[in-house]
Amino acid sequence: MTAIAAIDLFAGAGGLGLGAAQAGLAVPVHVDNDPDSCETLRRNPGWHAGKVVEADIRSVDGGDLRRRAGLSRTDRLVLIGGAPCQPFSKAAYWIDPGHEAAYRRARAQGVDVDRPAPPTEARADDRRDLVAEFWRLVVESRADAFVFENVPSILHPRNRPIALALMETARAEGFKLVLIRANAVEHGVAQRRERVFILASRFRTPEPPRPTHALQPLRGSGVLRAVTAGQAIRRYASARYAEPEEEVTGRWAEHLRTVPPGWNYKAHTAWGGHPHPSFETETRFWSFLLKLNPDLPSWTIPANPGPWVGPFHWDSRRLRTPELAALQGFPHGYRFVGDRRSRVRQIGNAVPPPLARTMVAATLAAVRQPGRRAA
Repeated sequence: MTAIAAIDLFAGAGGLGLGAAQAGLAVPVHVDNDPDSCETLRRNPGWHAGKVVEADIRSVDGGDLRRRAGLSRTDRLVLIGGAPCQPFSKAAYWIDPGHEAAYRRARAQGVDVDRPAPPTEARADDRRDLVAEFWRLVVESRADAFVFENVPSILHPRNRPIALALMETARAEGFKLVLIRANAVEHGVAQRRERVFILASRFRTPEPPRPTHALQPLRGSGVLRAVTAGQAIRRYASARYAEPEEEVTGRWAEHLRTVPPGWNYKAHTAWGGHPHPSFETETRFWSFLLKLNPDLPSWTIPANPGPWVGPFHWDSRRLRTPELAALQGFPHGYRFVGDRRSRVRQIGNAVPPPLARTMVAATLAAVRQPGRRAA
Protein backbone atom coordinates (compact mmCIF):
# COMPACT_ATOMS: atom_id res chain seq x y z
CA MET A 1 0.00 0.00 0.00
CA THR A 2 1.59 3.27 -1.12
CA ALA A 3 -0.85 5.80 0.31
CA ILE A 4 -0.43 6.88 3.91
CA ALA A 5 -3.03 5.00 5.93
CA ALA A 6 -5.04 5.69 9.05
CA ILE A 7 -6.43 3.17 11.52
CA ASP A 8 -9.62 4.47 13.07
CA LEU A 9 -9.96 3.59 16.78
CA PHE A 10 -13.15 4.20 18.78
CA ALA A 11 -14.62 4.69 15.31
CA GLY A 12 -18.24 5.17 16.36
CA ALA A 13 -20.42 6.26 13.46
CA GLY A 14 -17.36 7.25 11.45
CA GLY A 15 -16.98 11.01 11.83
CA LEU A 16 -13.23 10.99 12.42
CA GLY A 17 -12.64 8.26 9.84
CA LEU A 18 -14.68 10.14 7.25
CA GLY A 19 -12.69 13.31 7.92
CA ALA A 20 -9.44 11.35 7.56
CA ALA A 21 -10.53 9.99 4.18
CA GLN A 22 -11.53 13.49 3.07
CA ALA A 23 -8.07 14.71 4.12
CA GLY A 24 -6.45 12.20 1.78
CA LEU A 25 -5.73 9.20 3.97
CA ALA A 26 -6.65 5.62 3.18
CA VAL A 27 -8.65 4.20 6.12
CA PRO A 28 -8.42 0.40 5.79
CA VAL A 29 -9.52 -0.48 9.35
CA HIS A 30 -12.15 0.85 11.79
CA VAL A 31 -12.44 -0.48 15.36
CA ASP A 32 -15.43 -0.09 17.69
CA ASN A 33 -17.35 -2.27 20.14
CA ASP A 34 -20.84 -0.87 19.54
CA PRO A 35 -22.89 -3.10 17.18
CA ASP A 36 -25.05 -0.29 15.80
CA SER A 37 -22.05 1.94 15.10
CA CYS A 38 -20.24 -0.90 13.35
CA GLU A 39 -23.29 -1.59 11.22
CA THR A 40 -23.53 2.13 10.39
CA LEU A 41 -19.97 1.95 9.04
CA ARG A 42 -20.84 -1.12 6.97
CA ARG A 43 -23.97 0.53 5.56
CA ASN A 44 -21.94 3.43 4.16
CA PRO A 45 -19.48 1.71 1.80
CA GLY A 46 -19.28 4.78 -0.39
CA TRP A 47 -17.58 6.60 2.48
CA HIS A 48 -16.00 3.71 4.40
CA ALA A 49 -14.31 1.04 2.31
CA GLY A 50 -12.21 -0.39 5.15
CA LYS A 51 -12.68 -3.45 7.33
CA VAL A 52 -14.86 -3.01 10.42
CA VAL A 53 -13.44 -4.73 13.49
CA GLU A 54 -16.18 -5.08 16.12
CA ALA A 55 -14.18 -5.51 19.31
CA ASP A 56 -13.26 -3.99 22.65
CA ILE A 57 -10.16 -1.89 22.09
CA ARG A 58 -8.51 -3.59 25.07
CA SER A 59 -8.55 -6.91 23.23
CA VAL A 60 -6.91 -5.55 20.07
CA ASP A 61 -3.20 -5.80 19.21
CA GLY A 62 -1.48 -2.97 17.32
CA GLY A 63 0.67 -5.26 15.22
CA ASP A 64 -2.40 -7.23 14.19
CA LEU A 65 -4.17 -4.00 13.20
CA ARG A 66 -1.25 -3.07 10.95
CA ARG A 67 -1.46 -6.51 9.30
CA ARG A 68 -5.25 -6.24 8.88
CA ALA A 69 -4.69 -2.90 7.18
CA GLY A 70 -2.32 -4.54 4.70
CA LEU A 71 0.63 -2.43 5.84
CA SER A 72 4.26 -3.43 5.95
CA ARG A 73 6.47 -2.44 8.87
CA THR A 74 7.73 0.55 6.89
CA ASP A 75 4.43 1.87 5.50
CA ARG A 76 3.51 5.15 7.13
CA LEU A 77 0.59 5.02 9.52
CA VAL A 78 -1.53 7.57 11.38
CA LEU A 79 -3.62 6.39 14.33
CA ILE A 80 -6.81 8.39 14.89
CA GLY A 81 -9.39 8.17 17.66
CA GLY A 82 -11.06 9.69 20.65
CA ALA A 83 -11.59 7.58 23.75
CA PRO A 84 -15.19 7.68 25.08
CA CYS A 85 -15.75 11.15 26.47
CA GLN A 86 -18.28 10.30 29.19
CA PRO A 87 -15.69 9.98 32.00
CA PHE A 88 -14.35 13.44 31.08
CA SER A 89 -17.59 15.27 30.29
CA LYS A 90 -19.03 18.10 32.36
CA ALA A 91 -21.73 15.76 33.65
CA ALA A 92 -19.03 13.66 35.27
CA TYR A 93 -18.20 16.41 37.71
CA TRP A 94 -21.13 18.85 37.70
CA ILE A 95 -23.45 16.39 39.38
CA ASP A 96 -21.35 15.90 42.51
CA PRO A 97 -23.67 16.19 45.55
CA GLY A 98 -23.60 19.62 47.12
CA HIS A 99 -21.44 21.18 44.41
CA GLU A 100 -22.96 22.85 41.36
CA ALA A 101 -26.61 22.15 42.23
CA ALA A 102 -26.40 23.82 45.64
CA TYR A 103 -24.61 26.82 44.15
CA ARG A 104 -27.27 27.29 41.47
CA ARG A 105 -30.11 27.01 43.98
CA ALA A 106 -28.54 29.62 46.24
CA ARG A 107 -28.00 32.08 43.39
CA ALA A 108 -31.56 31.56 42.15
CA GLN A 109 -32.78 32.49 45.64
CA GLY A 110 -30.75 35.69 45.61
CA VAL A 111 -28.07 34.48 48.01
CA ASP A 112 -24.64 35.91 47.20
CA VAL A 113 -22.34 32.91 47.50
CA ASP A 114 -18.99 32.12 45.94
CA ARG A 115 -18.89 29.38 43.37
CA PRO A 116 -17.23 26.33 44.98
CA ALA A 117 -13.92 25.14 43.60
CA PRO A 118 -14.36 22.26 41.19
CA PRO A 119 -13.49 18.80 42.54
CA THR A 120 -10.11 17.43 41.53
CA GLU A 121 -10.51 13.76 42.44
CA ALA A 122 -11.65 11.60 39.54
CA ARG A 123 -14.66 9.34 39.84
CA ALA A 124 -14.03 5.65 39.29
CA ASP A 125 -14.69 4.76 35.64
CA ASP A 126 -12.74 2.09 33.79
CA ARG A 127 -13.24 3.97 30.52
CA ARG A 128 -10.66 6.49 31.74
CA ASP A 129 -8.03 3.78 31.12
CA LEU A 130 -8.88 3.76 27.42
CA VAL A 131 -6.57 6.75 26.83
CA ALA A 132 -3.71 4.51 27.92
CA GLU A 133 -5.03 1.82 25.56
CA PHE A 134 -4.91 4.33 22.72
CA TRP A 135 -1.25 5.00 23.49
CA ARG A 136 -0.51 1.26 23.73
CA LEU A 137 -1.82 0.82 20.18
CA VAL A 138 0.23 3.79 18.95
CA VAL A 139 3.34 2.01 20.22
CA GLU A 140 2.40 -1.51 19.11
CA SER A 141 1.40 -0.41 15.61
CA ARG A 142 4.57 1.69 15.23
CA ALA A 143 2.46 4.65 14.17
CA ASP A 144 4.21 7.63 12.61
CA ALA A 145 1.57 10.07 13.86
CA PHE A 146 -1.67 10.22 15.76
CA VAL A 147 -4.73 12.39 16.18
CA PHE A 148 -6.42 12.15 19.59
CA GLU A 149 -9.77 13.86 20.17
CA ASN A 150 -11.91 14.47 23.24
CA VAL A 151 -14.16 16.93 25.05
CA PRO A 152 -12.69 20.20 26.43
CA SER A 153 -13.27 19.04 29.99
CA ILE A 154 -10.50 16.47 29.59
CA LEU A 155 -8.41 19.53 30.57
CA HIS A 156 -10.44 20.05 33.77
CA PRO A 157 -8.30 19.66 36.94
CA ARG A 158 -9.91 16.29 37.57
CA ASN A 159 -8.99 14.93 34.14
CA ARG A 160 -5.96 16.97 33.08
CA PRO A 161 -3.38 14.46 34.44
CA ILE A 162 -4.63 11.90 31.90
CA ALA A 163 -4.19 14.28 28.96
CA LEU A 164 -0.81 15.46 30.24
CA ALA A 165 0.38 11.87 30.71
CA LEU A 166 -0.44 11.07 27.09
CA MET A 167 1.39 14.16 25.86
CA GLU A 168 4.45 13.73 28.08
CA THR A 169 4.79 10.05 27.23
CA ALA A 170 4.47 10.79 23.51
CA ARG A 171 7.12 13.51 23.69
CA ALA A 172 9.46 11.15 25.53
CA GLU A 173 9.03 8.66 22.68
CA GLY A 174 10.00 11.24 20.07
CA PHE A 175 6.65 12.65 18.98
CA LYS A 176 6.36 16.36 18.24
CA LEU A 177 2.87 17.49 19.14
CA VAL A 178 0.48 20.35 19.61
CA LEU A 179 -2.65 20.66 21.76
CA ILE A 180 -5.55 22.44 20.06
CA ARG A 181 -8.88 23.57 21.47
CA ALA A 182 -11.11 23.99 18.43
CA ASN A 183 -14.70 25.03 17.77
CA ALA A 184 -16.42 23.20 14.91
CA VAL A 185 -18.26 26.35 13.83
CA GLU A 186 -14.90 27.90 12.89
CA HIS A 187 -14.24 25.09 10.42
CA GLY A 188 -17.44 25.05 8.39
CA VAL A 189 -19.76 23.09 10.69
CA ALA A 190 -23.19 24.55 11.48
CA GLN A 191 -22.69 23.86 15.18
CA ARG A 192 -20.87 25.53 18.06
CA ARG A 193 -19.10 22.47 19.37
CA GLU A 194 -15.78 22.68 21.19
CA ARG A 195 -13.32 19.80 21.08
CA VAL A 196 -9.72 19.19 22.14
CA PHE A 197 -7.24 17.60 19.75
CA ILE A 198 -3.71 16.37 20.24
CA LEU A 199 -1.92 16.29 16.88
CA ALA A 200 1.35 14.38 16.96
CA SER A 201 3.99 13.39 14.40
CA ARG A 202 7.41 11.76 14.60
CA PHE A 203 8.66 14.07 11.84
CA ARG A 204 7.59 17.67 12.42
CA THR A 205 5.28 19.49 14.78
CA PRO A 206 1.85 19.81 13.15
CA GLU A 207 0.81 23.38 12.50
CA PRO A 208 -2.49 24.40 14.15
CA PRO A 209 -5.14 24.97 11.46
CA ARG A 210 -6.48 28.48 11.10
CA PRO A 211 -10.25 29.07 11.34
CA THR A 212 -12.00 29.31 8.00
CA HIS A 213 -15.36 30.59 9.31
CA ALA A 214 -16.58 33.13 11.88
CA LEU A 215 -19.89 34.51 13.12
CA GLN A 216 -18.75 38.02 12.15
CA PRO A 217 -15.80 37.69 9.73
CA LEU A 218 -13.65 40.75 9.22
CA ARG A 219 -13.82 42.34 5.79
CA GLY A 220 -10.93 41.24 3.59
CA SER A 221 -9.84 38.49 6.00
CA GLY A 222 -10.75 35.68 3.62
CA VAL A 223 -12.72 34.05 6.44
CA LEU A 224 -16.23 32.92 5.52
CA ARG A 225 -19.40 33.59 7.46
CA ALA A 226 -20.39 30.71 9.74
CA VAL A 227 -22.88 28.18 8.36
CA THR A 228 -26.29 28.58 10.00
CA ALA A 229 -28.66 25.89 11.17
CA GLY A 230 -31.18 27.02 8.58
CA GLN A 231 -28.67 26.60 5.77
CA ALA A 232 -27.57 23.18 7.00
CA ILE A 233 -30.98 21.53 7.36
CA ARG A 234 -33.36 23.30 4.99
CA ARG A 235 -33.31 20.40 2.50
CA TYR A 236 -34.92 18.16 5.16
CA ALA A 237 -37.98 20.32 5.81
CA SER A 238 -40.38 18.34 3.62
CA ALA A 239 -42.72 15.65 4.96
CA ARG A 240 -40.70 12.89 3.24
CA TYR A 241 -38.10 13.20 6.00
CA ALA A 242 -40.60 13.25 8.87
CA GLU A 243 -40.07 10.83 11.76
CA PRO A 244 -42.73 9.72 14.26
CA GLU A 245 -40.42 10.51 17.20
CA GLU A 246 -40.16 14.18 16.25
CA GLU A 247 -43.57 15.08 17.70
CA VAL A 248 -43.37 16.72 21.11
CA THR A 249 -46.14 15.98 23.61
CA GLY A 250 -46.42 16.10 27.36
CA ARG A 251 -45.98 18.49 30.26
CA TRP A 252 -43.88 21.22 28.63
CA ALA A 253 -45.07 20.91 25.02
CA GLU A 254 -47.02 24.17 25.12
CA HIS A 255 -44.15 25.95 26.81
CA LEU A 256 -41.83 24.79 24.02
CA ARG A 257 -44.27 25.97 21.36
CA THR A 258 -44.15 29.52 22.72
CA VAL A 259 -40.37 29.70 23.18
CA PRO A 260 -39.01 32.02 20.44
CA PRO A 261 -36.25 30.70 18.14
CA GLY A 262 -32.87 30.98 19.84
CA TRP A 263 -34.34 31.02 23.35
CA ASN A 264 -34.76 28.44 26.10
CA TYR A 265 -36.89 28.11 29.24
CA LYS A 266 -35.90 31.66 30.23
CA ALA A 267 -38.55 32.92 27.82
CA HIS A 268 -40.97 31.81 30.56
CA THR A 269 -39.29 33.75 33.39
CA ALA A 270 -39.78 37.24 34.75
CA TRP A 271 -36.24 37.99 33.57
CA GLY A 272 -37.36 37.11 30.05
CA GLY A 273 -40.35 39.43 30.32
CA HIS A 274 -43.06 36.77 30.60
CA PRO A 275 -46.24 38.15 32.23
CA HIS A 276 -46.96 34.82 33.95
CA PRO A 277 -43.57 33.19 34.58
CA SER A 278 -43.36 29.43 35.07
CA PHE A 279 -39.66 29.30 35.95
CA GLU A 280 -36.95 31.26 37.70
CA THR A 281 -33.69 31.93 35.88
CA GLU A 282 -30.70 29.70 36.63
CA THR A 283 -32.91 26.94 38.05
CA ARG A 284 -32.71 24.74 34.95
CA PHE A 285 -29.87 23.70 32.72
CA TRP A 286 -29.46 26.08 29.79
CA SER A 287 -30.49 23.39 27.27
CA PHE A 288 -33.94 22.94 28.82
CA LEU A 289 -36.51 23.83 26.10
CA LEU A 290 -33.66 25.20 23.99
CA LYS A 291 -34.78 26.05 20.46
CA LEU A 292 -32.64 26.63 17.37
CA ASN A 293 -32.46 29.95 15.59
CA PRO A 294 -32.38 29.30 11.82
CA ASP A 295 -30.14 32.34 11.32
CA LEU A 296 -27.41 31.13 13.69
CA PRO A 297 -25.33 27.95 14.07
CA SER A 298 -26.71 25.23 16.30
CA TRP A 299 -25.61 24.61 19.85
CA THR A 300 -23.86 21.32 20.63
CA ILE A 301 -25.88 18.25 19.67
CA PRO A 302 -26.00 16.00 22.77
CA ALA A 303 -25.60 12.25 22.56
CA ASN A 304 -28.07 11.36 25.31
CA PRO A 305 -30.64 14.16 25.62
CA GLY A 306 -33.54 13.97 28.03
CA PRO A 307 -37.09 14.45 26.71
CA TRP A 308 -36.97 18.24 27.19
CA VAL A 309 -33.33 18.83 26.34
CA GLY A 310 -32.63 20.75 23.14
CA PRO A 311 -31.79 21.95 20.74
CA PHE A 312 -35.29 21.59 19.28
CA HIS A 313 -36.30 22.70 15.81
CA TRP A 314 -37.71 26.23 15.55
CA ASP A 315 -40.98 24.57 14.51
CA SER A 316 -41.25 23.16 18.05
CA ARG A 317 -40.42 19.56 17.18
CA ARG A 318 -37.46 17.29 17.72
CA LEU A 319 -34.78 17.32 15.08
CA ARG A 320 -34.89 14.57 12.48
CA THR A 321 -32.00 12.13 12.05
CA PRO A 322 -30.76 13.69 8.78
CA GLU A 323 -31.03 17.16 10.35
CA LEU A 324 -28.91 16.09 13.32
CA ALA A 325 -26.41 14.53 10.93
CA ALA A 326 -26.26 17.68 8.78
CA LEU A 327 -25.69 19.88 11.84
CA GLN A 328 -22.82 17.55 12.74
CA GLY A 329 -21.34 17.89 9.25
CA PHE A 330 -22.13 14.43 7.84
CA PRO A 331 -22.80 14.30 4.10
CA HIS A 332 -26.28 14.01 2.63
CA GLY A 333 -27.32 10.38 2.30
CA TYR A 334 -25.19 9.07 5.16
CA ARG A 335 -27.13 6.27 6.88
CA PHE A 336 -27.37 5.58 10.61
CA VAL A 337 -28.46 2.19 11.95
CA GLY A 338 -30.58 1.57 15.04
CA ASP A 339 -33.55 3.00 16.87
CA ARG A 340 -33.97 6.73 17.55
CA ARG A 341 -31.96 6.63 20.78
CA SER A 342 -29.08 4.82 19.11
CA ARG A 343 -29.02 7.10 16.07
CA VAL A 344 -28.98 10.23 18.23
CA ARG A 345 -26.24 8.76 20.41
CA GLN A 346 -24.08 7.88 17.41
CA ILE A 347 -24.46 11.35 15.89
CA GLY A 348 -23.95 13.18 19.18
CA ASN A 349 -20.79 11.20 19.97
CA ALA A 350 -19.27 11.70 16.53
CA VAL A 351 -16.47 14.08 15.60
CA PRO A 352 -17.85 16.53 12.99
CA PRO A 353 -16.26 15.29 9.73
CA PRO A 354 -15.23 18.78 8.47
CA LEU A 355 -13.46 19.46 11.76
CA ALA A 356 -11.85 16.01 11.64
CA ARG A 357 -10.69 16.64 8.08
CA THR A 358 -9.00 19.88 9.12
CA MET A 359 -7.16 18.33 12.07
CA VAL A 360 -6.10 15.20 10.21
CA ALA A 361 -4.90 17.29 7.24
CA ALA A 362 -2.65 19.32 9.56
CA THR A 363 -1.17 16.12 10.96
CA LEU A 364 -0.81 14.57 7.52
CA ALA A 365 1.13 17.62 6.32
CA ALA A 366 3.63 17.08 9.15
CA VAL A 367 4.05 13.43 8.14
CA ARG A 368 4.50 14.20 4.45
CA GLN A 369 7.05 16.98 4.93
CA PRO A 370 10.69 15.91 4.54
CA GLY A 371 12.32 15.14 7.80
CA ARG A 372 13.91 12.37 9.80
CA ARG A 373 11.58 10.05 11.67
CA ALA A 374 12.23 9.98 15.40
CA ALA A 375 13.27 6.53 16.58
